Amino acid sequence: MCLLSGSSRLSRRVRHAYSVPQMAYCVFCEIIAHREPARIEYEDDDVIVFHNVLNWVPVMLLAVPKQHMLQYDLWRSGIVGKVARSAAEAGAKHCPRGFRLLSNFGPDAMQSQPHAHIHIVGGTFLGEYA
Repeated sequence: MCLLSGSSRLSRRVRHAYSVPQMAYCVFCEIIAHREPARIEYEDDDVIVFHNVLNWVPVMLLAVPKQHMLQYDLWRSGIVGKVARSAAEAGAKHCPRGFRLLSNFGPDAMQSQPHAHIHIVGGTFLGEYA
């Protein structure tokens, strides 16, 4: 049985397990409000795609819903399709030979921002899966 189905009590426990501590300051919200700088690749009323400040591989973009929500909530919401579509389009544009879409849930997965987002990584051979 999937952990996400069933009782709402179980869903709350799972949601909590995949959240990171809330912060008073959210850099993604500040980028969305254009109060922090970012190299924006795409923006509409619901989604923004911008370059990640990390540069582990040649292309590192983030597709972010404009509404602040946790990672777990993104994947249960109606907006996930639009965020994923924007991520796939950005990946195809910037990485014609291939890319990965990644979503980290919680501290063991190295999620560092509480605001939901999808990573777009590529621009080089990415090797085997971790």
